[in-house]
Amino acid sequence: MRKHSVGLQRSASFLLLLLILAVGQLQTPPHRSRSVSTVFPYIKFSSSKDGMACGYSFGDCKKKNVMFVIAHPDDESMFFSPTINHLSSNGYNLHVLCLSTGNADGMGRIRSDELHRACAVLKVPLKQLKILDHPNLQDGFGQEWSQNLLTKIIDEEVTNHNIHMIITFDGYGVSGHCNHRDVHHGVLKFLQTDSGRNVKAWELASLTIFRKYLGPIDIWMSILSTKGDTSRAVIINEQPLKSFEAMAQHSSQWVWFRKLFVSFSSYTYVNTLQRIKA
Repeated sequence: MRKHSVGLQRSASFLLLLLILAVGQLQTPPHRSRSVSTVFPYIKFSSSKDGMACGYSFGDCKKKNVMFVIAHPDDESMFFSPTINHLSSNGYNLHVLCLSTGNADGMGRIRSDELHRACAVLKVPLKQLKILDHPNLQDGFGQEWSQNLLTKIIDEEVTNHNIHMIITFDGYGVSGHCNHRDVHHGVLKFLQTDSGRNVKAWELASLTIFRKYLGPIDIWMSILSTKGDTSRAVIINEQPLKSFEAMAQHSSQWVWFRKLFVSFSSYTYVNTLQRIKA
C-alpha cells in the first residue's frame, strides 16, 4: 500500500511538471495579439501609451476602480487570477474585498496573512485589500450569510472607494460552496439599490465538470462557446506562472491535491465572465 501511494505521488508530480513546462510555452490564440488589450470581445479596445485599455464600456482612459468580491482567502488566486492579471497589467486600479478570513479550520489569521502575500504577487495594492472577520460571516458549509449584511458592506466599500465595476462569483459559485453563492446574491441585491444602479458587475461563469479540468485547452473552448454572445467575455491568462506563484503563497492550503487542481483547472488559464443583470 505504501509503495502504491508513493507511486501515485510520483506520477502526480510528473504530470504536474509536464503541465508547468507546457504553461511556460503557453501563447494566446494566433488571432489575438499579446500587445493589444481586449477585456470584452464585443468591444474593440485600443492601448494607450501607458497600457491602459480604453473603450465605451469603461468610458475614457482615466483609471477605473474594479473590486473583486470574494468569500475566502485563495479565491482570488484559484479562480480569478486570469482577470486580475489582465486588469493589473492594463492599468486598472484593483481592490479586493474578502468577506471572511477562511477560519473554518481555525487558521483565519494565517490565511489572512497568506492573502496579503498573494495580493502582493498579483500586484493588488495591499492598502486596497480588505479582509473581514465578521461574526455573521464565518467560513463553512452550512453557514448562511445574510444578503442584507452583505449588501450593506458592499455598498460601503463601493462608496468609500468610488468603485466602477464589481467582479464576483455566479449563482453556483464555481465550486458550489454556499459562501460563494451567498456572495453572488449579496452583490445582486446591492445592484438593485440606488448606489448599485451605476455600478457594472460581472460574474465568473461556473463550468461543467468536463470543462473545469481541461486546463489550457479550455481557452479555445471558452472562445468558441462565447462567440457571438455579447453578454459574455473571455479573458486569457498570459501570466499563468504568476497565478501558480500567487496560489503558492497560501501555504496552509498548498497541499498536493490543490497543486493538481490549480495545474489542471481551467480557471488558472482563462476566465469567462458574464454580465450580471440586476
